Amino acid sequence: GVFKAEIRTFQMSLYFLDSNIIMYTLGGPHTLKTPCVRILEKIHSARMQVCTNTEIFQEILYRYYSLDKKVLAHQACDILKDIVNPIFPITHEDIEKAMSLLKQYTIPVRDAVHAATMLNHNIHHILTTDVHFDKIHEITRIHPG
Repeated sequence: GVFKAEIRTFQMSLYFLDSNIIMYTLGGPHTLKTPCVRILEKIHSARMQVCTNTEIFQEILYRYYSLDKKVLAHQACDILKDIVNPIFPITHEDIEKAMSLLKQYTIPVRDAVHAATMLNHNIHHILTTDVHFDKIHEITRIHPG
């Protein structure tokens, strides 16, 4: 009924936020820095609602810790925690869906996990600079540039 329609409408306006948007925002000079900052400003001003999954936090922590940028790692995760809702866990169903997507599309495993999380929650838009998502027919990539 009405409740299901409201949920569907809400979910259509929910965007999945990929780690590269945060990382370009906090990174050094780059052509994608300003567009990524603008995306975060839209999110912060509540003009765009975003979600993510726990794997995004792992990606950010892994990358910054590998560069010995621990303070930046925690800064990035704090920003992410402040602007995303919900933060989805990676479930068994997500892994099953990711494995199915990997058989269907030539994409990196991490992207398959993100796509699986999205599709299992009826989310079809992702904010990312990553072109691999263009291969997945059920997902529309929103490029910040």
